[in-house]
Amino acid sequence: MEKEFEVKGNIVDIINRKIFPGKVVVQNGIIKSITEDENKYDTYILPGFIDAHIHIESSMLVPSEFARIAVKHGTVATVSDPHEIANVLGIDGIRYMINNGSQVPFKFYFGASSCVPATDFETAGAKITSEEIEELFEVDNLNYLSEMMNYPGVLFKDKTVLEKIQIAQKFNKPVDGHSPGLRGEQAKEYINAGISTDHECFTYEEGLEKLNLGMKIIIREGSAAKNFDALHPLIKNNYKNLMFCSDDRHPDDLLIGEIDLLVKKSISLGYDLYDVLTMACINPVIHYGLDVGLLRVGDLADFITVNNLKNFSVQSTYVNGEAVYENGQSKIRKISSEIVNNFNAEKISVKDLEVVKIKDKINVIKAINGEIVTESFVAQSKSDKGFLVSDIENDILKLVIVERYNNGKPTVAFINGFGLKSGAIASTVAHDSHNIIATGTNDKDIVKAVNLLIDNKGGVCAVNGEDICLLELPIAGLMSGESVEIVAEKYQKADALAKSSGSKLDAPFMTLSFMALLVIPSLKLSDKGLFDGKEFRFTTLQVD
Repeated sequence: MEKEFEVKGNIVDIINRKIFPGKVVVQNGIIKSITEDENKYDTYILPGFIDAHIHIESSMLVPSEFARIAVKHGTVATVSDPHEIANVLGIDGIRYMINNGSQVPFKFYFGASSCVPATDFETAGAKITSEEIEELFEVDNLNYLSEMMNYPGVLFKDKTVLEKIQIAQKFNKPVDGHSPGLRGEQAKEYINAGISTDHECFTYEEGLEKLNLGMKIIIREGSAAKNFDALHPLIKNNYKNLMFCSDDRHPDDLLIGEIDLLVKKSISLGYDLYDVLTMACINPVIHYGLDVGLLRVGDLADFITVNNLKNFSVQSTYVNGEAVYENGQSKIRKISSEIVNNFNAEKISVKDLEVVKIKDKINVIKAINGEIVTESFVAQSKSDKGFLVSDIENDILKLVIVERYNNGKPTVAFINGFGLKSGAIASTVAHDSHNIIATGTNDKDIVKAVNLLIDNKGGVCAVNGEDICLLELPIAGLMSGESVEIVAEKYQKADALAKSSGSKLDAPFMTLSFMALLVIPSLKLSDKGLFDGKEFRFTTLQVD
């Protein structure tokens, strides 16, 4: 039986750069006709938004739940790297995401995660081999090779790294990049290896240089890493080679918006409407070869209606001709989510966090608000009874990693920038291997926070004496099966406790999650020790 309906409004033809009143007729999920009329409409019809690079796991929602909130903001598709769950569960984790997402009317385009683990300097829960990359392309028909984070491996022509790129090229799949701060001849060499995009640029000059070398640049605005302000001047002359992405967005931020926020912000700064919408709706489809309609006759009916072309308040969202959001309600049904995990850590004690003072000074990680890169400095250490302790007055707090796959012993470093005056925070979302990460003002609260996550086999929590706020993440220690509203409420309570305990960071848990990301300079901590991301080697905590 044929299903046919029509949607009337001001049709935004991005490709031909014109707007006209008319009617879109949809038949069996396909746009049958687009006709112009002379009526006046308050509604605008345009292609749906596409998030060109996101880790769904960072929303702490399973894909089906992410879809339920994303369509509210006019997002119809995501280019999704399942890298986070892959580091916990390997190829089975990727297939978990594919299966969960396939049960709802939303377009998830998953990539084959290229760097699992991201480095050999940390303990991950799984490893994805070149053979498995080939299997993901051949059997699961994945869309691209996910971000090649191991840029030193590309530059040093590591055999396995180059093999994975060659496999993607064999299947005519694009290769995503990840090379923050890489410039000059090294950037050229990295790009020439077949890397097509980068979402890690944090300066205008870096973005422009990589564009001129042939890369597509994805402007990121996530919960922690916010690069829009630095990169938006690129839009004026380079929109054809730019896209928008969230990368990592927490559940409370998802309630507020997604790619629609970047579109709105760009328009408010005076950028051309068609240029901005080309970035948000068209470029990802072309670059990644996505099966997403662009509001043309014969296309799949993937489009949205908005109130106007300034604040882009979404009135309805259609995916394959199905109304998935209208009248203020998501029509995507909630599905039950299987619990999968890889968690073998046992509880720790205060004694496990003791570090004997050997030297007077220590290397300190400096966290930067709104960035995932860090800086570092050398500081005078503070000790008590011969053991190194947090220096609250100077905001130098103990940072701890507890390896969760083989019950490894904690590693300890010190970090500046979190600003806690009391208590501790902890998370099993710790890029990229997702061991337990915690920071705090005293060992007792750090231990309490870590052990709470071990008891629940995953989550984020804030502890301040008897005050405890916990968001359980039983699925791979990364996601909840609950609705975005419930997850966001629990997350906001933990976030509020962290901030009332003194943190001045916009997103303390998101920032914490990146303090173990070794492939992002400069100083980070893994379960194997303190790591210098510039030299790509371990370094010592205590120095002369």
